[in-house]
Amino acid sequence: MDEERIQLTAEESGERIDALLARAFPAVSRSLIQKCMEAGTVTRNGSAVRKNARGAAGDVICFAFPDTEELPVEAQDIPLDVVYEDADLIVVNKVRGMVVHPAPGHPDGTLVNALLFRCGDTLSGVGGVQRPGIVHRIDKDTSGLLVAAKNDFSHQGLSAQLSDHSLFREYEAVACGSFRERSGTIDRPVGRHPVDRKRMAVTEKNGRRAVTHWELETVYRGYALLRCRLETGRTHQIRVHLASIGHPLLGDGLYGAKCPDKGLEGQCLHARRLTLIHPRTGETMRFEAPRPAYFTGVLEKLGPET
Repeated sequence: MDEERIQLTAEESGERIDALLARAFPAVSRSLIQKCMEAGTVTRNGSAVRKNARGAAGDVICFAFPDTEELPVEAQDIPLDVVYEDADLIVVNKVRGMVVHPAPGHPDGTLVNALLFRCGDTLSGVGGVQRPGIVHRIDKDTSGLLVAAKNDFSHQGLSAQLSDHSLFREYEAVACGSFRERSGTIDRPVGRHPVDRKRMAVTEKNGRRAVTHWELETVYRGYALLRCRLETGRTHQIRVHLASIGHPLLGDGLYGAKCPDKGLEGQCLHARRLTLIHPRTGETMRFEAPRPAYFTGVLEKLGPET
């Protein structure tokens, strides 16, 4: 097993250790961390900790990543738009409509099924049997760039970049409404909706800090094309944040039902740019995915710029 070590700060004192580890290693599910706790592979200052244990300032938490498990998910010959690939990682331009990994309601036809066919059993197993190689996710109806790890070394390095915000992700989004400012930052905690468990929400209760930086790129009558940079990576973060300030994404039926959809089924959101540090070579790598046809088609429907 590979082991990672973190030391808790004063700000993290009193938080549950499983939640802290889930934040430090975004590619590892909280349920998997809890299983590791039950197995005794998570320690605090040298002693095993229980699932509900809370940390204190100065605590040293060691987490032993589990060895790669046999992957039961079926490999499927699904075309992929591969932007870059080497022995450690693969960068894919995900098409709109593709789910990233198997989940209830989506047992196959996912990006993971396609990656298993292309990469075989070399994918990192840190994320568990349902998410081999997956370092970060984008929603089904979001298109664009996503990096996957082909071994555990790469996975852990990329996860660390997610945690310290050195992995740069910029999106293009079409939002509804008129903006008074040219740019801004939304710093509001995001967590599971207290009533509708299928949705996320801006909430202090069980919410985790979420930061989205946005900038106007083009203004249309009643709409705006934005560049959004993620400082954190919470589920549905851009969608929830923009809806919370009165500017839901065009086509987003979950968070912007009152916003016209222009014929879209799903939000108009594209992961345009990705910058990372190669975990083995230390090289800074930058990738860009041009707007897909659905996105340019929407912009044409919005009419002339204002």
